[in-house]
Amino acid sequence: MQQPDDGALVLFSGGQDSTTCLAWALAHYRRVETVGFAYGQRHAVELDCRAPVREGLAAIADWGTRLGADHDIDIAGSLGALGETALTSDTAIAMTEEGLPNTFVPGRNLLFLTYAAALAYRRGLRRIVGGMCETDFSGYPDCRDDTIKAMQLALNLGMSRRFVLETPLMWLDKAATWQLAHGLGGDTLVSLIVERTHTCYLGDRAHRHEWGYGCGTCPACELRASGWQRWRAKVVSRERS
Repeated sequence: MQQPDDGALVLFSGGQDSTTCLAWALAHYRRVETVGFAYGQRHAVELDCRAPVREGLAAIADWGTRLGADHDIDIAGSLGALGETALTSDTAIAMTEEGLPNTFVPGRNLLFLTYAAALAYRRGLRRIVGGMCETDFSGYPDCRDDTIKAMQLALNLGMSRRFVLETPLMWLDKAATWQLAHGLGGDTLVSLIVERTHTCYLGDRAHRHEWGYGCGTCPACELRASGWQRWRAKVVSRERS
């Protein structure tokens, strides 16, 4: 599983998916760094979760010896200024005329990957790991596998590098994502994700559910809760059989 000659840079927001991806990278690579983005997100509380989650991950197995530097990049002044969305302003979450939820921030992942690649270039890291997924997702076009493959080609051509964009969650639903986390770090990692990560679009840390903190009604909470329930049902079924 380990790739001793490769280092990885993980797009790490402080949410469930990116935490699972960070755990995945720590299980695969001996040198792992993280990068987080402040883009004027309404749920900026996720950024406050990053340090405690990194601390918790460092205590699992030998991951503390593999976890390297963390990098913060502030693009709120650019991305947030391009147009309001429900993730960057106090706007009710709804569907748009294009059939996409207004939580879609146009160009967000494209910019994230571009900044991450520029950072990886300077840090000597070849692997860039992101939590993009087109199985259980909100329909965002910049989360699709075709988009990621196209970005990998563009980044490699534009920077004359051989970056590999890793998306370990691309074909997993949320139940499988919980299962992956358990397989990587057992109950310790699952508990860390429940208690310390943040996914809720509204930034709600006041309400604690069995799957973690959140409003319980936004699309992100609904996906997380549904995945948890399906995963727990499978666990209970296996225990009874």
